[in-house]
Amino acid sequence: MAWVYLLTAGALEIVWATGLKRLGDSFSWGGVLVTAVALVASMVALYAATARLPLGIAYPIWTGIGSVGSVIVSVVIFQQSMSIYGVLGVFLMISGMVLLGAEAH
Repeated sequence: MAWVYLLTAGALEIVWATGLKRLGDSFSWGGVLVTAVALVASMVALYAATARLPLGIAYPIWTGIGSVGSVIVSVVIFQQSMSIYGVLGVFLMISGMVLLGAEAH
């Protein structure tokens, strides 16, 4: 169940990071509300995950999910261009998360 909490926390991190970008482009109180709820829910899910997983595994994977997910959202939704270096960087982040996850077993 800890991994479900961690994946949920990471997904919610992508939501609130995307919300911050959208708020920077066009402010709305509804956007503030969605972003704030996603941020708090992400922290609650991360809390639940770290109660069951080591911090040195849970936190880097949480930030990695948010980082990789935010890059994907940025490329797909905000049309950010990405060079081979960016693709390699994302691959290395995913590799690091997989290796840290293997450490938990």
